Amino acid sequence: MSDVTYPAELAITPLAKPPSATVTAPGSKSITNRALVLSALLAQRGPRVLECVLRSEDTEVMLDCLKRLGFGFQPLWKIAAAGVEKNKRRETIPVQAADLFVGNSGTTMRFLTALLSLGRGLYRLDGVPRMRQRPIQDLLDALAQLGVRATSETGNGCPPVVLESNGQWPGGVVTVQSSVSSQFLSGLLLAAPFAGVETEFRPEGGLVSEPYVEMTVRMLRAWMCEVERTDSGYRVRPIRNVVGGPARYRIEPDASAASYFWGAAAVTGGRVTVAGLSRKSIQGDVRFVDVLGQMGCRVEECDAGITVHGGKLRGVDVDMNDISDTVMTLGAVACFAEGPTTIRNVAHIRHKETDRIAALAAELRKLGAQVEERPDGLTIDPRSLRGCAVDTYNDHRMAMSLALVGLKVPGVVIRNPGCVAKTYPGFWQDLEKLRS
Repeated sequence: MSDVTYPAELAITPLAKPPSATVTAPGSKSITNRALVLSALLAQRGPRVLECVLRSEDTEVMLDCLKRLGFGFQPLWKIAAAGVEKNKRRETIPVQAADLFVGNSGTTMRFLTALLSLGRGLYRLDGVPRMRQRPIQDLLDALAQLGVRATSETGNGCPPVVLESNGQWPGGVVTVQSSVSSQFLSGLLLAAPFAGVETEFRPEGGLVSEPYVEMTVRMLRAWMCEVERTDSGYRVRPIRNVVGGPARYRIEPDASAASYFWGAAAVTGGRVTVAGLSRKSIQGDVRFVDVLGQMGCRVEECDAGITVHGGKLRGVDVDMNDISDTVMTLGAVACFAEGPTTIRNVAHIRHKETDRIAALAAELRKLGAQVEERPDGLTIDPRSLRGCAVDTYNDHRMAMSLALVGLKVPGVVIRNPGCVAKTYPGFWQDLEKLRS
């Protein structure tokens, strides 16, 4: 893991003046883990190099699991890169038996469960106690339609997962319940080009976080995989390209991580540029700046990146289903707006690293905000704020979001600040750059 160390608690000191800063966010976690899976599956066609790779708990557990499955990965952390050797074995998945630990990485659990359906053997995937509470039955049901024996070891629809496969899909039409997580569908889409048959996936129950599925589709196409959007879902054809995508692939800065710095500009009335991102990003979370624009911020885009200028904030009523990883960021910003902010259609974030709706409501109330919690979201009514110690529930996004309040309000203390290592180990150092 990263060699960054963290205290048990971290006091956030308010900024002496509004910031005027440019920040470079680390590589996208979502893109990194998709790229690791794709480069592993394409390793039979030749070696690959990934650039601007994120080093974090989530990406390191993905790398470790892929190495345990026999893929020849070599992380090059000093230059934020990773390489994979050519897979010279006949099997798509080199190892026929493995017991894998994924920590609390949802992408690793869901993507590898789908990937291992291409293998020939018996596999088990497990994680931390919270992972054992995160649902995966919808993905297991989809795999059953492909003849894969994948079961919840405890029978409660959550990990550990035990999977047995003969490496052959029958193809055809597969329905995927997609109201809990888009990662089930993304995992199947990543595996499908390497199954040797044409398969169509039809999401049912409403597709949450659809931009993440679109990210998967765009990456597959960049790696020479044939994916077609149909009236009812996605059709994937077997990969035919001999080379199979780029030998080198550059990962974008993380748009979800960028939201904290754009949020900091909104909270403090400053100017913050996040370098290397544009509205052409394959990450849906860049649209968070549009919400800040609705609240009264000024948003500029140039060759250097996207800049947010803080302004007088007003509350908004917004459906955040497509950008749900930024709900907590908006929750912090909403505390400084004039009038209430209502966040809707994000019931699925109750199944993340913590129940993010309940956790956000509880901590914002500690800070003085009036919060109404609903099954699919919450309404935040600003009040006079006060500093206090806030809990993070071992959730990286709770820690990074609540820190924004401390940039303006004295006395905010973040408990367990080390939980940011899940996706952004250097967050606290980068947040300090706003003071320069």
